[in-house]
Amino acid sequence: MKEEERDEIMKKLEEISEWIQGLNLAEYIEMVRSPRRMLVINFVSGLARGLGIAIGATVLGAIFLIILLDLAESNIPLIAEFVARIIKIVETYL
Repeated sequence: MKEEERDEIMKKLEEISEWIQGLNLAEYIEMVRSPRRMLVINFVSGLARGLGIAIGATVLGAIFLIILLDLAESNIPLIAEFVARIIKIVETYL
């Protein structure tokens, strides 16, 4: 084996070593070994996602309703009829 090839291999090994250290592999293995910690982390992240989805859906729904109400007030014939139908459908189910 030539010295150049050995130096290149050592350089690649050092790069791989730095990459693995950057992954925080030791912390991940420690977390996997502790099922309780993994459950807590996954539970909290699930709560955060659920809360984010609920807040996001509420905001988007409110924006959609505001836009529909503005369109209904502007008395554009086709849109006003469409909004009126939607309002009647919602009122019948309530």
